[in-house]
Amino acid sequence: LFQSITFIHKFAIIVSPAMTSEATDQTPKLSIDDNSEQLQRNFESVLSVGEECISPDELRSLMKFCLEADGGGKRFNCYDGFEPSGRMHIAQGVFKAMNVNKITNSGGTFTFWVADWFALMNDKMGGDLAKIKVVGKYLIEVWRAAGMEGTDGLEGKVVFKWASDEICDNAATYWPMMLDIARRFNVTRIKKCCQIMGRLEGSLTAAQVLYPLMQCTDVFFLKADVCQLGVDQRKVNMLAREYCDAAKRKRKPIILSHHMLYGLKAGQEKMSKSDPDSAIFMEDSADDVERKIRNAYCPNVPVAVSKKDNEDDDAGKESMHLLVDDLKNPCLDYVEHIVLCPPGSSFAAAGKTFDNFAEVRAAFIRGLISEDQLKDGLIASLNKLLEPVRKHFMEDDNAKTLLEQVRHFKKESTGAVIRTFRRLDCEAAGFFRAGCHVVFLPRPDPNPTLQSTLDVLSQIRAAPEDANGTVLYLSDWSATVTNACAADPKAMAASFTVMLTALRAIAPEVMKQVTVVKQSEAILKDPSNYWISVINVGRLFSLDTVQADNKDADGVGVIIARLMGVADAMACSPSSIAFSASDKSGKIAVNLIQKYFAEASVPLPMPTILEISVVDLSLHTRTEVAHITENDAYFLLDDPNVHGKSKMKKAFCEPGNVIYCPPIALACAFQMDLAGKSVNISRSEENGGNVSYQMKEEVERDFELGALHPGDLKSCATKIIVEVIGNISKAIKADKASAQAAKSLKAFIKKQNKSKK
Repeated sequence: LFQSITFIHKFAIIVSPAMTSEATDQTPKLSIDDNSEQLQRNFESVLSVGEECISPDELRSLMKFCLEADGGGKRFNCYDGFEPSGRMHIAQGVFKAMNVNKITNSGGTFTFWVADWFALMNDKMGGDLAKIKVVGKYLIEVWRAAGMEGTDGLEGKVVFKWASDEICDNAATYWPMMLDIARRFNVTRIKKCCQIMGRLEGSLTAAQVLYPLMQCTDVFFLKADVCQLGVDQRKVNMLAREYCDAAKRKRKPIILSHHMLYGLKAGQEKMSKSDPDSAIFMEDSADDVERKIRNAYCPNVPVAVSKKDNEDDDAGKESMHLLVDDLKNPCLDYVEHIVLCPPGSSFAAAGKTFDNFAEVRAAFIRGLISEDQLKDGLIASLNKLLEPVRKHFMEDDNAKTLLEQVRHFKKESTGAVIRTFRRLDCEAAGFFRAGCHVVFLPRPDPNPTLQSTLDVLSQIRAAPEDANGTVLYLSDWSATVTNACAADPKAMAASFTVMLTALRAIAPEVMKQVTVVKQSEAILKDPSNYWISVINVGRLFSLDTVQADNKDADGVGVIIARLMGVADAMACSPSSIAFSASDKSGKIAVNLIQKYFAEASVPLPMPTILEISVVDLSLHTRTEVAHITENDAYFLLDDPNVHGKSKMKKAFCEPGNVIYCPPIALACAFQMDLAGKSVNISRSEENGGNVSYQMKEEVERDFELGALHPGDLKSCATKIIVEVIGNISKAIKADKASAQAAKSLKAFIKKQNKSKK
């Protein structure tokens, strides 16, 4: 993905790919010299924030462009997301505040994405969204007290955006973007990103694959120039750059990954909010700081730390730190990245003042600074940094209340996860009544078949008499995420249009009783409740359960679509759901619906699942997919007089074979079952004369006994199929939108065939 040119620059590993930022393509208003002192100073300050930068060339070009544009007043946009999940440790507080100040004082705007929805997906605060929001407000208050500049938002330096609010207010933009990202990656790639939640691959819930997909979406939704997150987030940030390649987006986000501080105990690669002694927290008292640092792991020579037998592997541990550190001394780590982080800072120990970390480390290793002396200096420095925060939370009433609430949440926590029932309510939204019969239209195909049309009609006609109407649900967003019609919106819409026109042409009276609803339109009536219901479905099921027969090499979009399918069922609250017996994916979908309704104690009636047997309309049987041709099936866009006749002429029709006889299946399905008419065979008197059949069994009996010749049967079937396809063709031509849809599909097919060559 990128060149392996690396070098060290002020504690940063720098990876330098080719410059891709669109910013350099724009015409500057000012001319800034590449060797400008201001540019170099700002560049070095921002670069010092990261342990790794991908890529410095892009970063420098971006900063140069901003200095040139708008009279030097244009600011580049950095972003970081934080999950409101409890108390704030010193890395998230002081370390982050220092880094943000470096960036904002060098021409950047820092956007904090308050990831309350992500915390919900990660089961933080027991999955209680109200508590998560309180914690988010507390964390913002900590940063203000810690000296983060611009948190009032007046100077455009620091902006706080709440994920749940922003996503819901811009649902029509955010969710299609997420679906487009999801459709381009397989499960294997997304699993690699799941360390951002501290989860091992084998323990993932289905909701947790949504986490990296949404985080990747955030980058583009927020129009971030720079992703300024921890090294532990680098895989999902790289996913954003890979998406740019896949989607042919010219402008890639720059990745500036900051260092991850060690936990205070031996062998802790990172701090843990679940272990209060693994880190200094922002509201810790002076006594707390003293106790924790005194007990902290502090070697002056490399020590091998063995893992306990009952200790789980730390998800993502191998990529938590990019620089080689044989000591892994958390006290030295604090000195380097907390105490000496701000420009012009110093550290006092053993009667000497240091302004350079390398000197502190060397003096400690050589014994010129003892462990106690190092810790004395560190305790004093940390308390000096934390004192303004303590004072703020003692004197400011709002801050005090927030801290008390967070502490109370911690005390009352039982570890139980709240499963608040949330759903889109299609009845309340005015679409249709609950207790209806629901049929999910198959995913759109650029060349829809007559088979799929008959299958849908069979499912519609299976509606119970007491159902509150019949709903045909067009899952357009689910189709997008599973790459139907190559996720081309125009082709998918055209396919739906042609299918609906065909259904109405074949069975007009049946379709008059059907309400057609598009998934995306329903979702956008209440996106918050819908997507929370999707998340809650995913939280209940393991990834393996939802994945079912799919492999890790398959697209992750299938997982998303299956979760959406359960959410769709809850949104409809139907009395019954029909699916085709030949639809393997449909079987998995309805099984998940039933399982969720039962295990999540959904406060809605359990829908009856109707498995509808299908009539096989194929014209030939093929054992190999590669052997299938267009002559093996009828398509809605077939020319009735050309394809209607030629395909039936070539159709399999072995004398006496009633187990598989396409002409009988087609003739009886459309003439008897749908039209309610008899199948009439026209033939000369010497060949037995005309004969009329009222039941399929009669046709099969005569054909099996040889009383009905294949030629006469095909002649009859040809007339029936030409009339069916002819009616579809007339209906398409008679409707302007349908005619344009047919034209669009043909152009799409031609384009797809050309791209395969």
